[in-house]
Amino acid sequence: MDLGDLQNLLNALSAVRVLAVGDFMVDRFVYGDVSRLSAEAPIAVLAHAHERVMPGAVGNVARNVAALGGKVRLVGVIGDDRAGIEAVELIRDDASVENVLIVDTSRPTTVKTRFVGAGQQLLRVDVEEIRPIDGDVEVRLIGAIARAAIGTGAILLSDYGKGAVTPAVIAACLEAATREGAALIVDSKAQSFAGYGPVDLIKPNAAELARATGMATSSDKEVEAALARALELSVCNAILVTRSAKGMSLAVRGQGVRHFARAPAEVFDTSGAGDTALAAVGLALAGGALIETAVEFALLASSVVVQKTGTATVDPTELIEAEIALHRAPCEAKIATAARMAAEVALWRGRGLKVGFTNGCFDILHPGHIAYLGQARAWCDRLIVALNSDRSVRALKGEGRPVNNLEARSLVLAALACVDLVVPFDEDTPVVLIAIAAPDILVKGGDYTPAGVVGHELVIANGGQVRIAPLVEGHSTTGTIRRLAESG
Repeated sequence: MDLGDLQNLLNALSAVRVLAVGDFMVDRFVYGDVSRLSAEAPIAVLAHAHERVMPGAVGNVARNVAALGGKVRLVGVIGDDRAGIEAVELIRDDASVENVLIVDTSRPTTVKTRFVGAGQQLLRVDVEEIRPIDGDVEVRLIGAIARAAIGTGAILLSDYGKGAVTPAVIAACLEAATREGAALIVDSKAQSFAGYGPVDLIKPNAAELARATGMATSSDKEVEAALARALELSVCNAILVTRSAKGMSLAVRGQGVRHFARAPAEVFDTSGAGDTALAAVGLALAGGALIETAVEFALLASSVVVQKTGTATVDPTELIEAEIALHRAPCEAKIATAARMAAEVALWRGRGLKVGFTNGCFDILHPGHIAYLGQARAWCDRLIVALNSDRSVRALKGEGRPVNNLEARSLVLAALACVDLVVPFDEDTPVVLIAIAAPDILVKGGDYTPAGVVGHELVIANGGQVRIAPLVEGHSTTGTIRRLAESG
């Protein structure tokens, strides 16, 4: 997206209110380490480390709307159980979310528990009862929709097929959307799109589109044919299919299919990415954006959220940073401030990755540096290099240094595959950055001892370790400068 257009859209979202309706879930993630197999059966043993719990399905749609800056009214169904109480508590503290959760005493709250080790989902356990709501529960839900839709610019209908989205609920949403002049957007996991009626937009993923049409959806041409068939089988105005790394494809009735793509992001967890896309496209349309702009906004938001763990949300700052990074050279995107380093470390830690940290002047990069940084990266999953500023180098090395300025040194370091982040600092030591990053491994070269490494106390106190990387004999910046002077 154009950065100016993105900023204008984000500014407009604070005045937008939407309604999120549909199946409510509780998403629970149990994280731990796997280091052995069970003696009882050939299965992995997960050593419990910590848990995260968050609203899922329509609850996650509402969370994403709020995180993006909009106001949202949430209407859904929960059970009369402990998980239902937990669901209410999960969304109670967000002032941007008004909620009406209808209690159905005849069913449990839907709960999905995912067990994650080394960044990979090992098992998912579902607690649910799949059947349509009826009777008093359906009547109360319909009444809540009619009231909550007042003053909204879009209605987001999240149909996970658990039973909250009945024909009568769909009819209530259509009626409310017509009355309010609101866009009605459906995230559908149904076998057929025909039952939704004349909604503005249906948003399946590629697998759901394939299931609804009985057609392949791998290539652009296959998706185009499947979208044409889906429009024939329904009366909706448009269909937007999300296609993971291939982007999104939009078919508006009476127009050709348009494909939208971004540079591939590092995908870590796709849980809830469809909810993020629904929230983003609905907010943008409610804010008056053209449908093409809404799709680009949804694609941007989805590309950010898949880089996080669990059922996550994105905020405006992250979207702006992601768009700026897309327009920078890959090596430039690795050069960060201390604040961005802290955010990256939090993201890495959430994925269960081991963070390494080293520092230096790296004035004239030579084979010794390459070997040293390669060894440091081999000890961790992500390596931060704290880089002395020009002033700091002069204070350490004397006048005439550095030979290369900070910008040149930063770009060369960032171009190395073994370096994940370069963080310049102006102090004489990187102890402040070490305190912020709290690395798992602190690395220095072989002319140091662990006790002599700046910041070793902080790292060890946090449960980390100090590693000394061997130096490659015959290579040094001072020696290189001396040889250049002698040859001149």
